[in-house]
Amino acid sequence: MASIARLARPSAFPLAGLAQSGRPGASSRPQFLISASSRPSLAATCRLSPNPIFQTARQYADKASPPKKKRGFRKLRFLWRLTYLSLFAGIGYAGYGIWLDRHPAPQQQPDPNKKTLVVLGTGWGSVSLLKKLDTENYNVIVISPRNFFLFTPLLPSCTTGTIEHRSIMEPIRAILSRKKTSVQFFEAEASSIDPDRKVVKIFDDSEIKGKISETEVPYDMLVVGVGSETATFGIQGVNEHSCFLKEIGDAQRIRKKIMDCVETAAFKDQSPEEIDRLLHMVVVGGGPTGVEFAAELQDFFEEDIKNLIPEFSHHFHVTLIEALPNVLPSFSKQLIEYTESTLKEQTIDIKTKTVVKKVTDRTVEAQCSLPSGSKETIVLTYGLLVWAAGNAVRPLVKDLMSKIPAQKDSRRGLAVNEYLVVQGTRDVWALGDCAVAGYAPTAQVAAQEGAFLAKLFNNMAKTESVEEEIQNLSSSLNVKPGVNAAETSQTIEQLEQQLKRVRDAKPFHYSHQGSLAYIGSEKAVADVSWWNGNIAAGGKLTYLFWRSAYLSMCFSTRNRFLVINDWLKSKTFGRDVSRE
Repeated sequence: MASIARLARPSAFPLAGLAQSGRPGASSRPQFLISASSRPSLAATCRLSPNPIFQTARQYADKASPPKKKRGFRKLRFLWRLTYLSLFAGIGYAGYGIWLDRHPAPQQQPDPNKKTLVVLGTGWGSVSLLKKLDTENYNVIVISPRNFFLFTPLLPSCTTGTIEHRSIMEPIRAILSRKKTSVQFFEAEASSIDPDRKVVKIFDDSEIKGKISETEVPYDMLVVGVGSETATFGIQGVNEHSCFLKEIGDAQRIRKKIMDCVETAAFKDQSPEEIDRLLHMVVVGGGPTGVEFAAELQDFFEEDIKNLIPEFSHHFHVTLIEALPNVLPSFSKQLIEYTESTLKEQTIDIKTKTVVKKVTDRTVEAQCSLPSGSKETIVLTYGLLVWAAGNAVRPLVKDLMSKIPAQKDSRRGLAVNEYLVVQGTRDVWALGDCAVAGYAPTAQVAAQEGAFLAKLFNNMAKTESVEEEIQNLSSSLNVKPGVNAAETSQTIEQLEQQLKRVRDAKPFHYSHQGSLAYIGSEKAVADVSWWNGNIAAGGKLTYLFWRSAYLSMCFSTRNRFLVINDWLKSKTFGRDVSRE
């Protein structure tokens, strides 16, 4: 009986009430059948049993099952982590770039036995060349009347204080300090070039001069990248009474004149007619520079001046004059129409097919073509006239063209061949706005020309080095004792193959990446190349793309930080309306 009692314990039967079924061979085993009424419940059995199986079951029974995690939140969490990791990585990369700029590596001294490469100018073409040029191969000398590189696409924003002028300037000496071999820089104006003697005559054009203010610089190779000046087309009064928009000084002058016009219009007892004249701003030139300046000017008055001097808001007016049938002629037709409609919505008056004939200190006389084909002369009074129409050849380039017989038929600049060599010369190259290469005079063209010339010069240096090595090996073959003829011949063959690859330089080919322009009211237009076609877009999203594209094109991390800071500052506090 005691044995039967032990077998009947709950610990001996984890599941009470279960009996041995009538399996074969089971008759000899004891069977215990418990009626349903006398069976303890499963919960009671779990409470009484010390078996850990029942305790675990009890715990799981008391706890509610955890809710299933939604996959959408998991994706958002992953996106958030990716965002702040990318932010940290970007900050780290920018910090590393700033540290490198502030701590350049020690530079090597130039080798006097190598060729002297003289670069004239510090514009888009010249700086693009210097950025990619291996200065170890040459003694490089840079000559320019300005000691900085200017990011010209954002120059219209400087005229209204949206961006400060120093934010789009990069000191040329800071650029040259990042090269492996030191580069000489002379802040001077080149007055003449003698291609026969291979010298450049320069003079000091600054206000402070030393005992020597004029000298000559000899060269073995010369790159002319002096750009162009604004074309006036010989129209009377343009030079005397209009403002150009090509350099930092021009933007500062325009900014002062804008505030002069506003404050003079606010002078006591000023007549309404005079206020209308003073607050009428005329822009000549419907290219990207003229359109962007007109748009920036309209934004300046709508967002800032109007709030400070509301009584004069109805007097302000902007007129855009263009000699061609449309503004932004390099853009697609749909973007031209969108631009013109957007400018008109901002009350900017567009006068196309209109040619300026005469300029005085108060009026602009122009001739416009009517739809009927007839001509009409109009006279516009103005307070500020900004001239942003066309490019003209600089005196230095004209002087050089007069010395080269092959350039006698060229009118727009130095005619170059497919390798950007000036026609009729040796060892003289030209790029940018001063060169006639069959492309539009834009910053994008000049930058690609500079990168092409850097690659060409690097290949030329490699060619000379490999040729010299081949000549040395060939002269020692079968002459010097202990020289393995078979190995030397194999090395010469490898060097000749390398020389063939280096010499295989393709001519310059311009790849158009697209065109961008700001058209006001935080809208922009973009005509961007994509695969075998173009993508044309306009609006506020394109404005964000315009800003991001220009930001990525800024030369240094310093410029990017300063431009972002200026954008945030003008958006938060408004533009500065101080005169100076």
